[in-house]
Amino acid sequence: MTTTWMAGVLAGSLLICAARPAVAQEEGKTEAAKLTSSSQAALQKLYASVELAKQLGTKAQAVLVFPSVKKAGLGIGGQYGEGALLKSGKATAYYKTTGASFGLQAGGQSYGYAMFFMSAKALDDFVNATGFEVGIGPSVVLLDEGKAKTATTETMKDDIYAFVFGQKGLMAGLGIQGNKISKITPQ
Repeated sequence: MTTTWMAGVLAGSLLICAARPAVAQEEGKTEAAKLTSSSQAALQKLYASVELAKQLGTKAQAVLVFPSVKKAGLGIGGQYGEGALLKSGKATAYYKTTGASFGLQAGGQSYGYAMFFMSAKALDDFVNATGFEVGIGPSVVLLDEGKAKTATTETMKDDIYAFVFGQKGLMAGLGIQGNKISKITPQ
């Protein structure tokens, strides 16, 4: 067997394991209710640790929260996560994020991310799209801790901002560019 083939099999196996629904049913709770509560909790945790996220949240039309995205790869990689679109703190729809990557990479990691839709047009474009790919269409500005500490809501004028948070594991590189986001109907 070649190394590339084995890397593909390993990455595919990891992706299949990660592609299981990220939210397990709890007794008495539907998958949608569990996804809503985990998305709300993740957003509150982000607000508690990043003041700029909290400020943007008060001005955002809606916030799409993926509380846990699993990413794994060895040459070939993939990622999967599920989340909720929160408007005024309530879930209005549910989405999954998926992605594939090729190149020099190895490891596994989980993280969450939140996308803040700052304009009604950006939110409408997202909601009405059959599939939304980060990096195509409206620009998404990814904020890390350093940039979040120096930016203010007065100087920020883009349509969509994203925060990556809660990284666990070890994987070279982290980004949301090229992620595909699609609507789902949890049970």
